[in-house]
Amino acid sequence: MGSEVNISKDKSNKQQLFDIIQQTHIQTGHGGRTRMIKELQYHLTKCIQLRPLKSKTAEEVAHNLLHIFLTFGAPNILHSDNGREFANKIITELCLMWDGVKIMHGKPRHSQIQGSIERANQDIQNLLRAWIYENNTNKWKDGLYFVQFIKNTAYHEYIKQSPYEAMFGTKAKIGLFSSSLPRDKVHELESEEHLENIIKNMSTYL
Repeated sequence: MGSEVNISKDKSNKQQLFDIIQQTHIQTGHGGRTRMIKELQYHLTKCIQLRPLKSKTAEEVAHNLLHIFLTFGAPNILHSDNGREFANKIITELCLMWDGVKIMHGKPRHSQIQGSIERANQDIQNLLRAWIYENNTNKWKDGLYFVQFIKNTAYHEYIKQSPYEAMFGTKAKIGLFSSSLPRDKVHELESEEHLENIIKNMSTYL
């Protein structure tokens, strides 16, 4: 656990493994009927995808997974906290929507892995509650993607980098604040022309 883990693209492609974690009736309140969170975690990179759900039916879960898989690719193995039967239903629904995809359900997880997932899930709920409090809103669906970004860009001790870096090979960008421009200059920017002038003036003094 303490040694650095190398995550090559080749290994990532060969050993894709995802988890679905569902939590009902989030205690922070909800907007509308949507009350559930689906968490998808890529084991090798620890990268997560969060989606709000109106139900926990296999059909709705599969529909959301399809959008994610068509962006990042489909895994070889799919785990669900609701057991193999539910995972099989999800896979069946996915195959109906995506002809040609082949995914297997996962075997029961080791208790250590399960405990790690539960801790991560609790962390997500805590971050979501904090976001709701700080933004004075009960629209927790809007906060899911901010929580996802926070989790994915935070340093992870096991992989010795952030999940975002492990997944995409680069640090996450936050627009011009990720550039080499001084923050006070970034705050002054109002247009692309303004940006070009600042860069031109800075290069004059270099």
